[in-house]
Amino acid sequence: MPHQSLLHKTLPSIDSSLAQISRQELIQTVSRFAEPDNRKALFQIANTLLPYLGLWALMIVTVVQGFSYWFTLLLAAAAAGFLVRTFILFHDCCHSSFFSSRLANKIFGNITGILTFTSFEDWKRTHIIHHSAAGNLDRRGIGDIWTLTVEEYLSSSRLKRLIYRLFRNPLVLFVFIPPFLFLIMQRFTSLKAGKRERFNIVITNLAILSIVLLMSLTLGFWNYLIIQLPVIFMAASMGMWLFYVQHQYEDVYWARQPDWDLTKSGLEGSSYYKLPAVLQWIVGNIGLHHIHHVRANIPNYHLQRCYDEVPALQAVTPLTIRSSLKSLWLNLWDEQRQKLVSFRSIRWMQRHRAETAGI
Repeated sequence: MPHQSLLHKTLPSIDSSLAQISRQELIQTVSRFAEPDNRKALFQIANTLLPYLGLWALMIVTVVQGFSYWFTLLLAAAAAGFLVRTFILFHDCCHSSFFSSRLANKIFGNITGILTFTSFEDWKRTHIIHHSAAGNLDRRGIGDIWTLTVEEYLSSSRLKRLIYRLFRNPLVLFVFIPPFLFLIMQRFTSLKAGKRERFNIVITNLAILSIVLLMSLTLGFWNYLIIQLPVIFMAASMGMWLFYVQHQYEDVYWARQPDWDLTKSGLEGSSYYKLPAVLQWIVGNIGLHHIHHVRANIPNYHLQRCYDEVPALQAVTPLTIRSSLKSLWLNLWDEQRQKLVSFRSIRWMQRHRAETAGI
């Protein structure tokens, strides 16, 4: 079997692994992990949605019974973790990898989409585009984080540079933008959405509105808000950070279209975010993102086993929580140095241009 020989190779680096393994061999090797397991899927639904709904019930009790709001917020933080995990199940459904049935993926994907304030069909379309263009400098703009190259930034107007710097500010990117994205922006279709995506947005919005009305009639609108908003704010911020660090780190892979390589965009352009066991469970193994970009339809519950059994995937240097914090200050892609750099590191280039322009 082709995968057996690959499993026993010891590959010291990504470059050497790519030299020895073609994309076809790698895909063939990991394909056996892409088989959905309905029993595991149902178990994940039970250990994700039941705790989430249980925490909601407890939050309702704390609000109705007049407990200190700090108890509600503490429960909301836990609920936010389970909502992030719910989004991972939703994400798998978008790749038709959670259940073996395409219809089951679609039904459960829409249910979890409503819970996470996200349209199944529209997000699925943009996310597939993201997979086909990750790390491609000439195909930026859909399903990714706004990223400029150094040259693009330096040649931009002052207004555009100001907007970009505000956007990349950690406070804006991880506190203000996430809830705005999930609560407001995702109530509308993305660019170039088709009839199916537009219809699904309407259905999702109507379902969310129905839940809000039901909760308002039974619990009270204000009580619903003080429970839902902290949960969605914290979950959205956590989700934004996870997505950010998956493709925004110093040695990430970016290339222009003629040189862009799909395998490298997976192994080098997507991080292995090594988290403590509890956090890895909460985020549904999504930290093994390099594997996900090599083969998108591997269910989250098979990612760890795939990593453990395929040494080629272990050649990626992991990001830890501590090392990932550096990514907060990496804002621009330097095409010459082939790495993400900070605004501070290019100040000398700006001064040089200003001096040159003054001559």
